[in-house]
Amino acid sequence: MKRSVKTAAVAALTAFMAVGAAGCATEKPQDAAEVGFKPTLDTNASYTVNVVGHYSNFEALEEEFNRFSQYYPNAQMSYTALDNYSKSGSGILSTALAGNEAPDIFFTYPWMCDWSDGDKIFAACEDLSDPSLGIDLSCIRGNLLTKDGEGKILSVPIYTTTYGMLVNNDIFEKENIAVPETYSQLISVCEELKGKGYSDPIMGYNKGTDLLYPLFYPYFCAQIQGNETALNALNEMSPGAGEYMRGALELAADFMSHGFIDIGHCSELENNYDAVILRFFEGDVPMMLATGNTVSGTEKREAMSDAFTAKPFRYSFYPVPSTEEGGYFINTVSIGFGVNKNSNNLAISNEFMRFLVCPDEINLMANAKRMVTPCKDMSLNSVYAPFKDIDTQRTINLSELGLSDTPASQVSKAGWLVCNGVMTVDEAIKDFGTLTTG
Repeated sequence: MKRSVKTAAVAALTAFMAVGAAGCATEKPQDAAEVGFKPTLDTNASYTVNVVGHYSNFEALEEEFNRFSQYYPNAQMSYTALDNYSKSGSGILSTALAGNEAPDIFFTYPWMCDWSDGDKIFAACEDLSDPSLGIDLSCIRGNLLTKDGEGKILSVPIYTTTYGMLVNNDIFEKENIAVPETYSQLISVCEELKGKGYSDPIMGYNKGTDLLYPLFYPYFCAQIQGNETALNALNEMSPGAGEYMRGALELAADFMSHGFIDIGHCSELENNYDAVILRFFEGDVPMMLATGNTVSGTEKREAMSDAFTAKPFRYSFYPVPSTEEGGYFINTVSIGFGVNKNSNNLAISNEFMRFLVCPDEINLMANAKRMVTPCKDMSLNSVYAPFKDIDTQRTINLSELGLSDTPASQVSKAGWLVCNGVMTVDEAIKDFGTLTTG
């Protein structure tokens, strides 16, 4: 089996993805783990499948290629990294799909629906809910699947992400303190940790619009979820729409007023990935605000930290408790896979997707990349275990929420400005629509 990682330059980027809530595409006849994958094509034939995306390398997918080869030993599976496969381009994916060597499977993202080439991408997507394909989507959390206007499912989520806080479990055990589950507990725990000599009981990245984002933004989303009046006002950037931020901004202001976060120390972190992870691995920070994308890089960076190598510790990722009922599980698709319905290798591409979309395989991919699995069963990766049993009423899918990018950006900027003392809550609300952090 051929497994390769290549880089291709094209001319810019694109888009796709029709939005709409969806449930399961096909009824699950019995437990997938009991059924197991059974090939439907000639296992002795030769096949070719090329997957394209933006990762410079994709070891987790390469491992799935290896596992698929146990059923199809003559299948040539390859992964190609396309240059500028991001929001910065305009047309790279549609250009690739129209080329002589069009990909068979490609990365998709929720934001692609906003791009001008979305219709071209949409037209190239296989309907993965077609019963004739035999792809059992029932293992996927229903609110992560999206349908177009005709009810077709055009993309399957492979990785999802969320916001929360990395917790040094050994510190909490050593100090005989329980990880906070409510906002008042968060305040009292930070106070107790500071009293025990932890100068930074909680930290976060303070550039861009981060810092307390994992605390106030999930709370904000919960306040507007299902409120069509609020969503319409925010999306239309109507006068006075900033008032819907008040609760979240007051939460951020209240937390900052306790002095648990040293803005200067947080500002020393140079990025929200390596720098945040390596600072946390120093071992003296009980809680570090972060995203699931940051968490995905932790395992590989354990060996890069002299402090962690010398004194390793247990850590987990928790929701940030923003209310007396707890925190929220803000979930969104990080990467999905779409199948090119015009592929010259369509049958084997659909067969690979049928193989991939089952709890064992998707969970293995998520575990290898340390991302949040899209499966209903979230038990495989212990790092994310605290999110597994969170009340479904406190789970919010950002793709379902209905908030556009522009107001979402204004909310994040407002939170950062309030957290850093640049603006008061009232000032940020008043200037909603024109807020800048540069």
